[in-house]
Amino acid sequence: MDLIFIAVLLAVVIIFGLMALKTVRQGNEWTVERFGRYTKTLTPGFHMIIPFVDSVGYKMNVRERVVDIPNQEVITKDNAMVSVDAVVFVQVMDTARAAYEVDSLDFSIINLCLTNIRTVVGSMDLDEVLSRRDEINAMLLGVIDKATNPWGVKVTRIEIRDLTPPPDITAAMAKQMKAEREKRADILTAEGDRQSDILRAEGEKQSAVLEAEGRKIAAYLDAEARERLAQAEAKATTMVSEAIANGDVQAINYFVAQKYVAAFEKLAMSDQQKTVIIPAEFSSLAATIGGITALVEASSDKKKG
Repeated sequence: MDLIFIAVLLAVVIIFGLMALKTVRQGNEWTVERFGRYTKTLTPGFHMIIPFVDSVGYKMNVRERVVDIPNQEVITKDNAMVSVDAVVFVQVMDTARAAYEVDSLDFSIINLCLTNIRTVVGSMDLDEVLSRRDEINAMLLGVIDKATNPWGVKVTRIEIRDLTPPPDITAAMAKQMKAEREKRADILTAEGDRQSDILRAEGEKQSAVLEAEGRKIAAYLDAEARERLAQAEAKATTMVSEAIANGDVQAINYFVAQKYVAAFEKLAMSDQQKTVIIPAEFSSLAATIGGITALVEASSDKKKG
């Protein structure tokens, strides 16, 4: 009997020990209830409770976790139907409040998000909904975090995962985007043509300026050449005249021959001259020069007499 009693007593002690000893894993917290009333929270580690008097109430995950918000159809301010779904990141900060202040925490958070998404998206036009997603996220975060604060829950962020307009609106938006891109392309093409015309006009202007500058310089050089030629001819004429006055026959021969050749050259280069007749004898030129020489010598003799 003694052995049986000892064995039974040992078994009871072991059972009571297993019921009294509790090990809470990291990232979790448990609530303890005594006769159904909350008494304390067990943090990660080894704990002991009173069997049959104390019991574990709720086992809460205190790590940050993701709650998926199901897709829903929302009507915008301009009566467009938009399909919206989101995800919300939450973390339990007060285990007792999360366990006893709200029934079914995740279900409550999901429904709170659904109603606020309808409120926020419904207050905007479709274009605003599609272009101001970050602003929508910020508005939802502020409202939902404030609403879940009495539950001991911290909403760290909320993200709109998808915004899908109806197919007809999507097709209209695609056409609008295509038209806008074509418009920008036409503007860029026109701007390129305009710039090309400006550059072409600038080039023609610069070319005309350079051509005018060239003509100006050429005219200046031509005038300078004519001036120098005139000076040379005047000097030559003066020297020939002085030579004639001094009785130099070779000088007057040169002068007359030069004039004769120049006149014949103009005759040959005339546009209306089809045929050039060269004198059979150039002795007339020598005779002419000789006659002029005789006149000069006679004139010199008179001066000496």
